Amino acid sequence: MKSSGTIKLFVDAHVFDGKYQGSRTFIKELYSIIATMQDVQLHMGAYDINNLKNIFGDAGNIQFIKYRSRSAFIRLAFDIPRIIKRYQVDFAHFQYISPLFKNCRFIVTTHDLVFNEFPKEFPLWYRLVKNRLFKISAKKADILTTVSDYSKKSIEKYFGISSAAIHIIPNGVSNLFFADYDKEKAVQFIQNKFGVQKFILLVSRFEPRKNHLILLQAFIELELYKQGYYLVLLGWHENINNPAFTNMMSNLPEKSKPYVFMHQHADDNDLLQFYRAAQVFVYPSKAEGFGIPPLEAAAVKIPVLCSNSSAMSDFTFFGAGHFDPENYPVFKNKLSAILNTAPAKTELENIAASIQHQYNWYKSAAALYQLIKTF
Repeated sequence: MKSSGTIKLFVDAHVFDGKYQGSRTFIKELYSIIATMQDVQLHMGAYDINNLKNIFGDAGNIQFIKYRSRSAFIRLAFDIPRIIKRYQVDFAHFQYISPLFKNCRFIVTTHDLVFNEFPKEFPLWYRLVKNRLFKISAKKADILTTVSDYSKKSIEKYFGISSAAIHIIPNGVSNLFFADYDKEKAVQFIQNKFGVQKFILLVSRFEPRKNHLILLQAFIELELYKQGYYLVLLGWHENINNPAFTNMMSNLPEKSKPYVFMHQHADDNDLLQFYRAAQVFVYPSKAEGFGIPPLEAAAVKIPVLCSNSSAMSDFTFFGAGHFDPENYPVFKNKLSAILNTAPAKTELENIAASIQHQYNWYKSAAALYQLIKTF
């Protein structure tokens, strides 16, 4: 593509119409920055464009386009090809799945293939459908991106796409998480609004691979509720059943039940205050293409225990806070230890500084912009 002239870029933003996903953060942060670039004209498609306007504001170079329905079939087969043709779009950016009909250059971001790497964590129907659709879209892409080296190797392995054709545009952490704050005010905010205090936090979907089970089990076995600790599970439900977790929740000791707090949705400010008010953040997931929540928690300088599995093996700055999510006894001991002896303030500051340097949305936006400019 020529280095001069306006780039007409369409972004499929349908993820803002439904349940929260990590790809929503990816789009929000990247395109909030790219929208400020003078030579880019953005067209963003969704069913609920009022939600998009609330998120991205009234930037003059973003045009919000309403889909006719929430149907994925109508969106991919009819709406998007029509939009691309009408607005003479140069590039269209999709997360995982793109339309079969191609009438401009496609950017596809395949965030992960963890259903292939950890097949036991996903139903067969899920793996078959996702694998087929993701592979077709990845091979059709003019620019194929992913969020980590782990996912890049996975795409190369399972889709047979050359490593040189896969570009890493990593997730980042918003500067908002690194800002100074008053811990006591955050604690008071969460206590007043949600009725919990002195809590261990996990932010995640409720599905088997996220491994809530070992955290809940350790919380009960260590009898942390008797020490006044709450366990806050903040997230959203998926279509993948999690029977082992559901069964344990149904059979909690009676005295522990008031101390296990589940909340399906928190707006951006509530989420930030949950992070700030937490005593410890735990992320026991077995499989991630990246893993944003433990980085956001560490950015606010609270103690973090983070799985060292899959893409999270890159987060070496967690040091002793890294653990094998398959080794329950070690995890249980680490949880007990970090509650009894918190890391030094300087250690937490150093971890936050490493994250701010390595995972920066401005760097990622610049990398994607350069890919487009030099195509």
